[in-house]
Amino acid sequence: MKKLLLPTSIVGSLPKPAWLAPPEKLWSPWKLEGDQLLEGKQDALRISLQEQQLADLDIICDGEQTRQHFVTTFIEHLSGVDFENRKTVKIRNRYDASVPVVAGEVARQKAVFVEDAKFLRKQTNKPIKWALPGPLTMVDTLYDDHYKSREKLAWEFAKALNEEAIELQDAGVDIIQFDEPAFNVFFDEVNDWGMAALERAIEGLHCQTAVHICYGYGIQANTDWKKTLGSEWRQYEEIFPKIQKSKIDVVSLECHNSNVPLNLMELVRGKKVMVGAIDVATNTIETPEEVAATLRKALEFVDAENLYPSTNCGMAPLSRNVARGKLSALSAGAEIIRKELGI
Repeated sequence: MKKLLLPTSIVGSLPKPAWLAPPEKLWSPWKLEGDQLLEGKQDALRISLQEQQLADLDIICDGEQTRQHFVTTFIEHLSGVDFENRKTVKIRNRYDASVPVVAGEVARQKAVFVEDAKFLRKQTNKPIKWALPGPLTMVDTLYDDHYKSREKLAWEFAKALNEEAIELQDAGVDIIQFDEPAFNVFFDEVNDWGMAALERAIEGLHCQTAVHICYGYGIQANTDWKKTLGSEWRQYEEIFPKIQKSKIDVVSLECHNSNVPLNLMELVRGKKVMVGAIDVATNTIETPEEVAATLRKALEFVDAENLYPSTNCGMAPLSRNVARGKLSALSAGAEIIRKELGI
């Protein structure tokens, strides 16, 4: 991948067009079916690409236009998972959700996102990033009625993810990102086996790899949880030492409008850091200077060549106009810092 300085990108999701799925909600059902749905997803992906390019982002992603949810869409394509007889579980120890049930041996029997990645690759010459759910977050987003062990299930998911990641890499993806919001909750599991399972998922990859760890989408359950965390959010302190020793190339974290002490980035010194400079939990569009201010603070702890300006999390629950404004602010704020650094 061509070397970029302060390369901008979003974490993952963008709002879907209203003709494809009801806007501003998670798990939004498709409005189309069959061939029309396939065509609609590809059209939405084209729109997502254009909006990122118009905002002058440097690393392009699919905006997660072809999936209903960042975790369950991948799980849908695995054997051994029952989506009909669902159970209610508490996700991230925060909110109840109706989730699928692991009823037998899980395995990836066919590619999930590879054709979508090939489609995106044909549309742009810019570097592209693809997000997959991480093993621990997958385990925490369903009910296990087979393995009866979060660790055993995570290792099976890691194997399936690795198969998918290798094919995504071969399809021309430059960065494969694993979304692990559960890392911010289950510290013991991260350190005991969660990080090891994630490294199994990246085994054999030569493209860049990233792990995204945030405080969640801008939904009420997450904003309520954040209010209980006090004046300093030090969750990253529990897991960054383990990540620092891992083979993961890039660490994506939440910064803007959060109570995360930015000096915690020192714990992953030497890694590339996707710094969240856009708050996805508010409809207020940041000014370029606000974005630049976050990036300036981050530069105290991250070398410029390792700083990747980004968003705190996905923007699926936002309106398209708000998301579009935030994309432009991210790009403009990064340009302010580039000029200050003379690059």
